[in-house]
Amino acid sequence: MIKQANVMLDKRAVIADIDERIYGSFIEHMGRAVYGGIYEPDHPEADEQGFRKDVLELVKDLQVPIIRYPGGNMVSAYNWEDGVGPKEDRPRRLELAWQVIETNQFGTNEFADFAKKTNSDVMMAINLGTRGIDAARNLVEYCNHPSGSYWSDMRRSHGYEAPHKFKTWCLGNEMDGDWQIGQKTAVEYGRLAAESGKAMRQVDPDIELVTCGSSGSGMPTFPEWEAVTLEHTYDVADYISLHQYFGNRDNDSQNYLASTMELEHFINTVRSVCDYLKAKKRSKKTMMLSFDEWNVWYHSNEADEKLERWQQAPPQLEDRYNMEDALLVGGILITFLKHADRIKMACLAQLVNVIAPIVTENGGGSWKQTIYYPYMHASVFGRGKSLHTVSASPKFDTKDFTDVPHTDSAVVYREEEEEVTIFALNRHTEEDIRVHYALHDFEGYEVEEHITLHHEDLKAGNSLAQENVKPALSKAYTWEGQELQVELKHASWNVIRLKRRT
Repeated sequence: MIKQANVMLDKRAVIADIDERIYGSFIEHMGRAVYGGIYEPDHPEADEQGFRKDVLELVKDLQVPIIRYPGGNMVSAYNWEDGVGPKEDRPRRLELAWQVIETNQFGTNEFADFAKKTNSDVMMAINLGTRGIDAARNLVEYCNHPSGSYWSDMRRSHGYEAPHKFKTWCLGNEMDGDWQIGQKTAVEYGRLAAESGKAMRQVDPDIELVTCGSSGSGMPTFPEWEAVTLEHTYDVADYISLHQYFGNRDNDSQNYLASTMELEHFINTVRSVCDYLKAKKRSKKTMMLSFDEWNVWYHSNEADEKLERWQQAPPQLEDRYNMEDALLVGGILITFLKHADRIKMACLAQLVNVIAPIVTENGGGSWKQTIYYPYMHASVFGRGKSLHTVSASPKFDTKDFTDVPHTDSAVVYREEEEEVTIFALNRHTEEDIRVHYALHDFEGYEVEEHITLHHEDLKAGNSLAQENVKPALSKAYTWEGQELQVELKHASWNVIRLKRRT
């Protein structure tokens, strides 16, 4: 007999208006993310600036609202001045974070152009590893000041009369990590970030700042790092960053799909620390969260260990994703929507080739990985108000997690458009489930479509030659009055869209 879960909705039970920037992404100068990914001047599909038009179209279909740049670990030894001005004058550098040659043929202005072409805003990161206050305030001046100063006039001499007006700025990257060039203690980082942020705001008072949180919930200093650094940065920063990557290294699919429970704990811990600092400082400001690195990352680890150093744009971190990875990505997005009151930005790391939803061949074609689809569905259909749900689901235990709900849902309500979208995950690898949604506040609505992503082989993936995992339309639902019954296949991602009929 098929198991049943129950979910009750109330349009007045709003978690928060969803900040569209939770569907952001990330481009770092590593591997083929830039060179051979978004930028390949010799490609048959390249436009007049060297951007691959096939990639531009795939990115635009995702409707990515903001893209973080230029790193990542790379930013902690990056001299931003190397990437501006005439290309023939730009230096080739040893890029220490990823042990490659950086040609600097792509830099700040090129990325600004790419972002415009994809209708995306820019989340800019500054180097607080080998540099600090001076380089940070100069970069803000170069990018955002209109004219009449040394750095703004330099930008104009480079062909960019109007300022870029980048609004969002990351104060360094993963500064608690021993892999980071210029690693800092919590006090060292907190002081430097606070003073850098103050100087940057004196150049442009309208920018918003992201202070570095822990590099992951597994760090030995988590969450003390947050508590100590926020003592210094709470007043100057608007957001604190969270980073988390997942992998099925033990080949235990059921345990892997339950790992969003670890994510839930991570988010709740960070928001608790932030609220403690708010109380301690008697502050009226609530610190928001920027989950500006997240994804699945483990498939490529072995191949990366075999790469020779000092290559130019080698195939680094080129994970090939499968069906279960798409399910986990969907589960992460559901978790973000349930925390829409605090998570205001998030960046899928990364966008092209490097642990990415989009893959290209140098000189050849491009294609969508399995994770492309839940990311696209959430970005396109997940804008509006995030609603609380009262749910009861059968549960199970795995190796690392207990009381794992069989199914998970997030609900988005677009009031003006009179649309409701339900994102539903069946994370059980063997059992189908019937979910009963009580939508008593939604009289006159009808099911527009039920999109499902499912494949019997959890290890099935896509390639340029064959797309094995792709969305399909389902009719496995009934809608009577305001009662919706949906059958979710085992190990499936689902999008149920409803619209009010006049």
